[in-house]
Amino acid sequence: MWSNFIVQPDEDGRIGVAGAGQGVGLAGIKGGRGQRRTQKMSDSQEGKIKLAFFVSIIGVTLTVLGMGTEFWVELAQPKNFSGNQTCQMAHYGLWKGCIHTLLVADIDPERTSCGPVELPGETNCTYFKFFTSGENAVIFKKTTNRKLNLAAAILALLSLTMMVMGSICIAMSLSKGVPFFLKPASFCFILSGVLVLLSILIFHQSVLALLSSDHSVPLHHELSWSVACVGSAAAILIFGGFLFIILSLPFSPWQKCFPHKNSTT
Repeated sequence: MWSNFIVQPDEDGRIGVAGAGQGVGLAGIKGGRGQRRTQKMSDSQEGKIKLAFFVSIIGVTLTVLGMGTEFWVELAQPKNFSGNQTCQMAHYGLWKGCIHTLLVADIDPERTSCGPVELPGETNCTYFKFFTSGENAVIFKKTTNRKLNLAAAILALLSLTMMVMGSICIAMSLSKGVPFFLKPASFCFILSGVLVLLSILIFHQSVLALLSSDHSVPLHHELSWSVACVGSAAAILIFGGFLFIILSLPFSPWQKCFPHKNSTT
């Protein structure tokens, strides 16, 4: 019976008696807990996460740049519509619209509509009152659809919120050295990209509603560079979100393609 017991020193130097089987069991449990607590990401995995985060930050930057500008759509009257030496064109985004008055002499003779917007001329820009008094904007006798414009703007703001949340998750994952927050971050970035695409689609519907509100003034319309910027940002955000999903897996696909070579002596 006494052979089942051993004498072991405690942490403070005192001698204690414990069962051999019990000691081994407790040591195994403590060892398992210690391994779970100290499971940190490797330097290679941390570098890949930083690279994926850099890709996502590019998408966030393009989104903020595109949403802050008023070049989502350009509306141009026919060059000789007013019958004088000037013509007008407009461009607007989610928050603000501008009307340009250009000289017909400065426009390319082969161009039938007024523009482009880069030509010098008088400019008058105003913020929309969708968010304050709830008034619709009137552009060339055409009335905007307030509900569609509000929906596009709200989706854009929600996408920015999801980007911030995803960035916080990645920052916490890198600071703690654990991949636990990668899946929430991937969800946030993918959802933000989808919301950006929905915002573009709804904005395009609002443009079509504006054009169909009145047919007395013919207008040529085209989506401008801000939409291309935001659309590219949405694709980058979704791609970055899928990268975080791959990095959160226990065994990433590229680990099978490029396994670590253990040197044998």
